[in-house]
Amino acid sequence: MTEMMIGLDIGGTTVKIGILNGSGSIIEKWEIPTNTANKGISIVDDISNSVTSKLASLKIDKKTLIGIGVGAPGFIDIPTGFVYEAINIGWKNFDLGGLLKERFHLPVFINNDANVAVLGENWKGAGNQSRNLIAVTLGTGVGGGIIANGKILDGVNGTAGEIGHITVEPGGYRCNCGLRGCLETIASATGIVRQAMDKIAEYPKSDLAEFYKEEESLTTKDVFELAGKGDHLCEQILNRTADVLGSVIANTGLIINPSMVLIGGGVSKAGKPLLDLINKAFVNYALPRVSDVCEMKIAELGNDAGIIGAAFLVKQKLQGIEF
Repeated sequence: MTEMMIGLDIGGTTVKIGILNGSGSIIEKWEIPTNTANKGISIVDDISNSVTSKLASLKIDKKTLIGIGVGAPGFIDIPTGFVYEAINIGWKNFDLGGLLKERFHLPVFINNDANVAVLGENWKGAGNQSRNLIAVTLGTGVGGGIIANGKILDGVNGTAGEIGHITVEPGGYRCNCGLRGCLETIASATGIVRQAMDKIAEYPKSDLAEFYKEEESLTTKDVFELAGKGDHLCEQILNRTADVLGSVIANTGLIINPSMVLIGGGVSKAGKPLLDLINKAFVNYALPRVSDVCEMKIAELGNDAGIIGAAFLVKQKLQGIEF
């Protein structure tokens, strides 16, 4: 009987769900809306109902399932799957692990969504099963995940690898975490747009300011496209963003000494031009013994990284698999 796992990637907008086999191939994947009403109380029931319905439609025997892996946002107690707080969902002191076990009667393993995505990328994506790896996710925020000696770094309470909250600009903009000047306030999609708005305020007659006036909006994609067309202010924003990112990765690299750095998330869709800028800064700041053995790549799995990593979490916990 072929073993199968359920992989869940719980986000603020959607819950991505996958049924995967033991080798990490996706048998079926789909998503459901994340119902954040009433502090997300119905999310577990929505997942349970959706998975049960899908298994029935595919005629998959529940006995073939060996476990459920979950990537969830927020601060999580890794051994129990208890979510202390997930702001964008509304959970506070939420027993996600216990509730899922109660619904499915299967082993359930939960980790931070960024960590789970790293596991997916390293198992079946760009990481090539590296034993020492840093992954940075550039989206609305900045997520981070670190694999050291073949295992994901969790730390005492699940906060290890949160490089988005390294202070890079003391006294800078306030971050969602409550601190000021975190990497996330500069290198996220939100941070890039904020930098652009600051430039517009400083240079109200610039081409960037005219673009914003005409479009009445501005996105990270706009900033990248304008930089590609030679807009000086947008080039400055991208250079600064890459410089700060490269510096953080170089400093983290001294601790981990990775063979691979992966850049993922929506901002990474800018592709090679952004990657080259980050890598240039990384090499500039890094000890040569760190940068000489480290390759920087764009993550490959996109939205599938979370469900694939969640499946790997099951195999890792139940079968002792590591990189």
